[in-house]
Amino acid sequence: MKSAWKVIREQCKSLYLIRRLSLYELKSENTNNYLGMAWVVINPLIQIFIYWLVFGKILGRSNDIPVDNGVPAPYIIWLISGIIVWFLIQPAIIQGSKSIYSRIRFIAKMNFPMSAIPSYVILEKFYQHLMITGIVIVILQFTQFKISIYMIQLPYFMFAALAFLFSVSLITSTFSTIVRDVHQVLISLMRMMFYLTPFLWEPARLADAGLPDFFQKILLLNPMYYLVQGYRSTLLGASWYGIDHIGYTAYFWGFVLVALIFGSFVHLKFRDHFVDYL
Repeated sequence: MKSAWKVIREQCKSLYLIRRLSLYELKSENTNNYLGMAWVVINPLIQIFIYWLVFGKILGRSNDIPVDNGVPAPYIIWLISGIIVWFLIQPAIIQGSKSIYSRIRFIAKMNFPMSAIPSYVILEKFYQHLMITGIVIVILQFTQFKISIYMIQLPYFMFAALAFLFSVSLITSTFSTIVRDVHQVLISLMRMMFYLTPFLWEPARLADAGLPDFFQKILLLNPMYYLVQGYRSTLLGASWYGIDHIGYTAYFWGFVLVALIFGSFVHLKFRDHFVDYL
């Protein structure tokens, strides 16, 4: 637990640099593109269109899909309200895992704790997430799913996503620095998790497919399931997801806490030797 507190204190002391470096990353990532920051929005919109075309039209999912508490939503609305979480999680985890070994020579010249490197990489992706989420909220205003009282949950689920990403990235960035293969394994794992998390399919299909109950419970162990369902319930005004599923909320934060403690421990244990693995 001491390791976790030390890492948290390092984040608090480095907030100014984390914010500055994340903004620098955001600008430099798109500086050579003619459309610049517009690609932050264009890429997700293209992917959403493809998913809607394949899963919504070609596979014929024209029926309304229940979100939570039986609140129905058209497939395209259901899709965009949840998949925006993936556009934060996937790049943040992938880039976070290689954040230390790809930047350590640059950061080593600064008075900057290595534990904050994944933080500013994740924060840069979070800025993009805010833009996409804002666009989705505007789109929803032209549907029946307008801003409701449930929207006050959104900051909570955003914070939950950031806490999850930071805890996981502490682990993956440490092991990826020691063994580069970890990053490649993580890329393959994230491809698999995309299809095992209800971004494109509704959870009710598990029962319709005749899958055993224990398999459904195993899928619930995926923390991303909690986040995507929470976002959907919030944006579509379906329920107070974190309260209505308090047991799942406790599990999610338990997972984050364990990941943070373990990630902090291995990070502090190996970070003095990171340069030796380059």
